[in-house]
Amino acid sequence: MANDIHIHKGPLVIGAGLAGLSVALNAAPQHVLVLAPVALGKACSSAWAQGGIAAALSPEDSPEAHEADTVAAGAGIVDPLAAKTLTEMGPAVVHRLNDMGAPFDHKPDGSFVLNREAAHGLARVARVGGDLAGKAILETVVNAALTSPHIDIWENAFALGLIKSDADTVIGALVEHQGRRIEVYAPAVVLASGGLGGLFAVTTNPAALRGDGMAMAALAGAIIADPEFVQFHPTGLDFGKDPAPLATEALRGEGAILVDAKGIRFALEDHEDGELAPRDVVARAVHKARSSGRGAFLDATKAIGAHFPEEFPTVFASCMDSGVDPRTEPMPVAPAAHYHMGGVKTDIYGRTSLRHLYAAGECASTGVHGANRLASNSLLEAAAFGERVGQAVRGIDIEMFVPDVTAALRPETPPQLDAVDLKRLREAMSLHAGVVRNETGLKTLQRLIGELEARYQGALALVNARLIADCALHRHESRGSHYRSDYPQTAAEGERTFVRWADLDKTTRGDATACISPACLTY
Repeated sequence: MANDIHIHKGPLVIGAGLAGLSVALNAAPQHVLVLAPVALGKACSSAWAQGGIAAALSPEDSPEAHEADTVAAGAGIVDPLAAKTLTEMGPAVVHRLNDMGAPFDHKPDGSFVLNREAAHGLARVARVGGDLAGKAILETVVNAALTSPHIDIWENAFALGLIKSDADTVIGALVEHQGRRIEVYAPAVVLASGGLGGLFAVTTNPAALRGDGMAMAALAGAIIADPEFVQFHPTGLDFGKDPAPLATEALRGEGAILVDAKGIRFALEDHEDGELAPRDVVARAVHKARSSGRGAFLDATKAIGAHFPEEFPTVFASCMDSGVDPRTEPMPVAPAAHYHMGGVKTDIYGRTSLRHLYAAGECASTGVHGANRLASNSLLEAAAFGERVGQAVRGIDIEMFVPDVTAALRPETPPQLDAVDLKRLREAMSLHAGVVRNETGLKTLQRLIGELEARYQGALALVNARLIADCALHRHESRGSHYRSDYPQTAAEGERTFVRWADLDKTTRGDATACISPACLTY
């Protein structure tokens, strides 16, 4: 059966989290079509972000100080222009969200209530209801999008692949919507499809998020940046749930401590900042405590205690639902896949290496996060760079867009792994490409991926798993979130990874081609 054809005279945005809706709102007066794989505001990482949004909002702070902390956390490969752009935009972005109606916590004098989180030099994380920031901010943006006449939203619409007019030009996407396959043609396509935490067995992300946007871009020939860098949150709540509930970093900012089963505090054994060290350091400390049999728990009984229900209602509800009262007992924790620093390589306007293809949010890699995202920079990046991408596609010439549908290069429909094989892949990703990696484990993972590729060629989950595994094996050092027990030292010179799927696919597995010229870092 032939696919339906839909020619849209305006930007097509794939994804309806904070990044995608920020793009859509800022693209006015262009007529924007947004694809939402689920109901708006549901099952996307933006809505689940607990900590808040980082920005220089106090008299003691500055964008320059925020930039310095961002660069330091990124472990030597942060793109300086991206970091400068993000942190300079930060205060205005938060104020705009506040003016839109996002119910940030305020002090009696009207200033923002600010939390301190790991690797920040001071308190600069604006919060909502203690740990409700992502949900509240996204609800505000969803309401704005629903009342904006220039935005059309298709709910329960899934992009399956990108349509091109030639090797380097994207002109649309193959979409599944209401039981139909539709070729949607558009003069600009924006990927805002979120991260890939669902590739891992233990994750704080919606399990369905497995990086489809990055995989579609890779198969279309786009340059992918830094896929090996996956951040693991140190304090996923270890209740055996999928996804794992999150114990926000703000708890540690308020004084909660990490202890083993005997109540011995262990984070200071690995870093002088203890629980407020960079996330990769704390995640490895928790991993080590668990692997050694000591166990790992987050103890907030003294730091927060009786105030837990009103201060951190989301975490409190998760704990009580699993029979743990965080007011009086420590919470069992485990590292969980939380955020992907890699993604589709873009500049600070979201432009990718393919014409008319843009990316924003977690599926993009501007280089702003380097090897390890600074806490609560994710919501800021989604909103700030979503604005920039929206402004970039605002200027497209829709009158000149007349696609030659008969000559279009259509993608193959990607197969889906069955439940058993998806479980095998997720468990292997957590085991071999998790907090601690080594050559033996990564090669074991590659063999499983190869076995699955023979039966599910072109599956988007396998494209992303291959990108992560191969590039992790190629990086013979430990840097930020990427820790190799067989290469524990950090190289003197920091280099980002840039790779095309075709190059990766035809080389010996593990020999990803890295682009390290200065032109790759900022353009």
